[in-house]
Amino acid sequence: MANLKEIRNRISSVSSTMQITSAMKMVSAAKLKKAQDAITAMRPYAAKLTELLQNLSGAQDNESPYTTVRPVKRILYVAITSNRGLCGGFNANIVKEVKAHAATAKAATAVFTVGKKGNDILSKDFDMEGHETAIFDDLTYANATGLAQQLMDGFVNEAYDEVHLVYNRFKNAATQLVTVEPFLPLVPEANEAQTETDYIYEPGKEAIFNTLLPKALKMQLFKALRDSFASEHGARMTAMHKATDNATELRDQLKLTYNKARQAAITNEILEIVGGAEALNG
Repeated sequence: MANLKEIRNRISSVSSTMQITSAMKMVSAAKLKKAQDAITAMRPYAAKLTELLQNLSGAQDNESPYTTVRPVKRILYVAITSNRGLCGGFNANIVKEVKAHAATAKAATAVFTVGKKGNDILSKDFDMEGHETAIFDDLTYANATGLAQQLMDGFVNEAYDEVHLVYNRFKNAATQLVTVEPFLPLVPEANEAQTETDYIYEPGKEAIFNTLLPKALKMQLFKALRDSFASEHGARMTAMHKATDNATELRDQLKLTYNKARQAAITNEILEIVGGAEALNG
């Protein structure tokens, strides 16, 4: 059995760790509320924008550089991870999904990483198209549009023929769904049951479509970033909650072990005193 000093040191170490994980849990919970409200408020707008775009593209054959379907020679995966760890399987799940999809791809693959953790791992196994680590420090639509435009320009210049977003979609604080979402080219979904709505377009369908399409793509990437940001804090809050519970349980076990060791030490001292007194009397 370890001596009392070693056990006290372990109790102190576990207690310090528990304080850190508890503080991180509270910080993530506070950030999660804001991030959750942002993605919840954004989703209806993004969905309506996509619906309008599909209505326009289905109404007539609009052509755009972003809707051009060509033979696939190179596929780009945009892996959205976090800059920090301690969030359970949040980053590992994205890395695993990218590797699984790339293994089944029938073309050359490349990766663009958003977040430091994904870049640290995926850069060892893939041809890297680029990486972005600062966007989560100030996650705004203006910052997201710059990244989206970079991806869109690469597609138009035929640096790659398909772009897929790989990210964690936020469901709730305890559940994040790994999602692989086509980004480019934009191919509107065919819906035979949908009836064409008679709208009057001003200045015209083509002009609106060409203006709306880049905005919809930028909004799609921004939504994925928002989803990932909320998922990160949900995953970290859950992971830190479990870590705090485990630390509490370990601390209680160590305290019990310490009390038993202390009791055994006191008993041994009493026995030694009694033994010494009997020796003197004898």
